Amino acid sequence: MNHGRLKPALKLAIKTGVFLAVSLTAFYFYDTAPTTKHSSEIFEPRLISREEISGSLSNYILKNQFPNQIALGAGSASPLYKIGYTLDEEMQDYARQLLTNYKPDYAAIVLMNARTGEILTLSSFERHKKYDSNLALKASYPAASIFKVITAATAVDKAGVEPEQRIAFNGGNYTLYKKNVLSDKVNRWTRFITLKEAFARSINTAFGRLSLEKLNPLDLQDYANRFMFNQEIPTDFEVERSVASVPDEKGYELTEVASGYNRFNTLSPVHAALIASTIINEGKMPTPYLVKNIHNDKNELVYSGDNIHELDITRQIIAPNSAEKVKEMMEQTVLTGTSRKTFRQLVRDRNFRQIEMGGKTGHFTGTNPKGRTDWFVGYASDGDDRIAIAAITVNVEKWTVKSSALGEMMFRKYFNAKKEEKLAAAVEAKKLAEPAALTEN
Repeated sequence: MNHGRLKPALKLAIKTGVFLAVSLTAFYFYDTAPTTKHSSEIFEPRLISREEISGSLSNYILKNQFPNQIALGAGSASPLYKIGYTLDEEMQDYARQLLTNYKPDYAAIVLMNARTGEILTLSSFERHKKYDSNLALKASYPAASIFKVITAATAVDKAGVEPEQRIAFNGGNYTLYKKNVLSDKVNRWTRFITLKEAFARSINTAFGRLSLEKLNPLDLQDYANRFMFNQEIPTDFEVERSVASVPDEKGYELTEVASGYNRFNTLSPVHAALIASTIINEGKMPTPYLVKNIHNDKNELVYSGDNIHELDITRQIIAPNSAEKVKEMMEQTVLTGTSRKTFRQLVRDRNFRQIEMGGKTGHFTGTNPKGRTDWFVGYASDGDDRIAIAAITVNVEKWTVKSSALGEMMFRKYFNAKKEEKLAAAVEAKKLAEPAALTEN
């Protein structure tokens, strides 16, 4: 690549953002070679793709390693650059502590800044070290009822279904028998439930009926793709692709997909956190990233990962009012739904009354890793900070901790730490103000 001066037209295109329309995966990486004889160096920008950083970093992240230095570029003589990460050390350590203490067979926790896409926690645990890799990057887990978020988003954004829409269904809450879900007959055993309640309580047959009565299969596939299923997530380390296959016609298979009652549609924890981020972020999907900055051997800043958030075109996945409706459903999960017992104390805690929280649980037996997969995917916000989480455990024989409990503890830890930071900042500001007040007097 030519590291000389860029043509003025290209510089202008970069400044005005036109280049972003051409490449969503490019950002600035500054070459430190001076172009004049002046004592101060002039940084000439060159473009480097996320794929290049990912190619150098991914093998480390896969092994749960976060090196302070890596080589960027081909060849053994490639220079070493110092890497700064977006990880919140306190939250990363706390997640690792939780998983070490509870010791599930397999587990992962991903915590993300829902506005910017910064990954704050990327933690993985295996009791017996079968895979010995970062399980947060795997997309072999059944998406299970987490896929109900996609179904609900399709229903409100495309089909115009309201959260209060009543659905008639027969059969049990968590089963999905053909004779029940394919029947539209209303008899004395038929029950009625709103979409919001069906989501919060994860009623499979109700979501199956919703897909048959209100949704077009092609639309559901389209929204799955919008939410980055079947696609490579554009980040600075490799994440396996999540898979979602929707049948072309209405029938029992469609009800299985819409309710998450199958093991063939799969999801990674990183992707799951990204889905929750989209809902709390007014339907906009941020670009997740792990590298915050890069410095050269002279300690000069040559790359800033924050440019991803500033320069990328944020994708509007669903309309803001549609995201608000899905968020309403996710709130009910922690208030009255499948996570109500886990979140009861946190919801009642007066220190958390201003914290907006929502989530979705999911359960299904998977094969890779083999065991009962348990999901909690959710978000929490105090208005200033918006975070999204994906917690997953896979249990072979015994349960040691619910994923929703991991999510609750992570939320509590994060906002308690933020509260302490704000109090400390207020005390410091008061100290700085006191000498000024004395001088004025």
